[in-house]
Amino acid sequence: MRARRRVVGRLAAWSVLETAQTFLTGYALARALDAGFLAGRVDVGLGWLAAAALAVVVGAYGTGRVYGAVAALVEPLRDRLVRHVVERGVRDADRGALSRLTQQVEIARDTFAGLVMVSRSFVFTAAGALIGLFSLAPPLLLVVAPPLAAGVALFALTLRPLTRRQEAFLVADEELADRLGTVCPGLRDITAAGAEDQVAADAGARIEAEQFAARSLARWGVLRVVALAIGGQLPIVLLLATAPWLLAHGVTPGALVGALAYVTQSLLPALQNLIHGLGTSGSRLAVVLRRLAPDTPAPTNAPIPEMAPAPDSAPPGPPAAVTFSSITLSSLTFAYGPASEPVIDSLDLSVPHGTHLAIVGPSGIGKSTLTALMAGLLAPTGGSVDISQAPDSPAPGHPGHPARVLIPQEAYVFTGTLAENLGQLRPDPVPERELLVAAEALGLSALLDRLGGPTAEVDPGTLSSGERQLIALTRAYLARAPLALLDEATCHLDAAAEERVERAFARRGGTLVVVAHRISSALRADRVLVMDGRRTTYGSHDDLLERSPLYRDLVGAWSPSSGTPAASAAHQPEWSHPALPLRDPDGVDAVAGAGLPRDRRHVVAYGPVGQMEASGYLRDGGALGGQ
Repeated sequence: MRARRRVVGRLAAWSVLETAQTFLTGYALARALDAGFLAGRVDVGLGWLAAAALAVVVGAYGTGRVYGAVAALVEPLRDRLVRHVVERGVRDADRGALSRLTQQVEIARDTFAGLVMVSRSFVFTAAGALIGLFSLAPPLLLVVAPPLAAGVALFALTLRPLTRRQEAFLVADEELADRLGTVCPGLRDITAAGAEDQVAADAGARIEAEQFAARSLARWGVLRVVALAIGGQLPIVLLLATAPWLLAHGVTPGALVGALAYVTQSLLPALQNLIHGLGTSGSRLAVVLRRLAPDTPAPTNAPIPEMAPAPDSAPPGPPAAVTFSSITLSSLTFAYGPASEPVIDSLDLSVPHGTHLAIVGPSGIGKSTLTALMAGLLAPTGGSVDISQAPDSPAPGHPGHPARVLIPQEAYVFTGTLAENLGQLRPDPVPERELLVAAEALGLSALLDRLGGPTAEVDPGTLSSGERQLIALTRAYLARAPLALLDEATCHLDAAAEERVERAFARRGGTLVVVAHRISSALRADRVLVMDGRRTTYGSHDDLLERSPLYRDLVGAWSPSSGTPAASAAHQPEWSHPALPLRDPDGVDAVAGAGLPRDRRHVVAYGPVGQMEASGYLRDGGALGGQ
């Protein structure tokens, strides 16, 4: 506001015009009674009432101009906040920039405008009313002004404590909501792990913290009611109580009625708006501005201890959330021999912490080679692969917490118990309840029950390819590695089982890289890397539909008749999905794709029975026979 003094001056000028309505509210009424109706001059009384009505019209015109001045004052603030949020989002890769830009900036803008209107209205309304009281009779000012000043002063003293307690309450509420958002989806796991008491104690501490903050806010909120009673309602009582004294000291009946009109119609509503506006919206604005400028320390409640680790005798819980790991490929190049063409040539890629990345492309294009390079199984011919972990993550090479885990297409299962297979990547035996939670998350429970539980002996030769893959995937899930690489590790699972596995790994946390066996894997991922010879394209699903012809072909959502990409295959029923293993370079579908039309124009290579669906696989519900 200091930087825009001319706008503030224009706002004040229009507010003065608006104040004419406030001044004449009591003054015209007093004159209409004293000089008009009480004196037997009805025409004079009506004339003063007409003047008051005209003042309403003039004040309305001033109010309209006030809104324009407020806009000129508020919009530059919004522009500054937007620039600040965008600059910080670009510079620091701030994940909260979108929320700040679309919601918090608008909250700050609207709240600031409301505060300007409320504060301005109170200042000019109070000035108009006090001038009117003095014009009617100075003793009226002695009755009204002191309690009004006392009420405003009391409210001003509560502003800073109210703001701190309002923010403390919001912080406590956010912490409780965040914890409940984590706990509620995992109630089954908590019950299975026997961690009810521990989780209940942690949630109870946060509930108590929010309750303490709410009580403190309520206690200070009572002072707002007291300030309103002193400044807005006490003057009415005093005017009525001192009426005999005022009438005895030269105050006319009309002036006394006018004073009551000033207090009830102007001062009390203005003070009420000020207290509720600044008391609620003001603290809200302070909280939002603090979030938009996070360098300013925010007040918090009493510290709440983090969930303490369970003692050795406590029942084990579900697998701990893994820390994040990021991947940076710098000019990565790899060839299988000195005279060979590079399979990967000068690839630059950055995969941030916690990203779910899908790698797609034709067979033999280098997808498995890329995952082997990420896993450290192959050494780059040129460039580098940097796997960085969060500061609190275990050091690479720790026997209990590998930095990364690769699940290849052909799963390895050895002769031994199921528990030994699942806990192969852990230094100590995995507690049975943790095994059961992981098995439930990845869909291994049915196989576990059929074999006879975690202690049952496993004969790898009697397991199907899909069952071996589920065991290997659960083993990797229990490893808690911050980077998981799935190299077509679900190719022998059906689509529903594949989705369940990928979502389980995504919920577990960390960075997930999936060499897509079905295109649906790419649709679930945050980012997709399309490999097309030496060319690569990286982006989101919608972005790649626009930029990558190969990706459109893989998705099967490109209509050659219209020349425009469709949003989904459902919009183009006449076109088939790509093959389950992504489309072969020769154009032959290795396995029948979901929704393949029954039109006798699609070639499907005959494969093992386990990779085919007996019925209901076609879009019209028919069987595959004769196709």
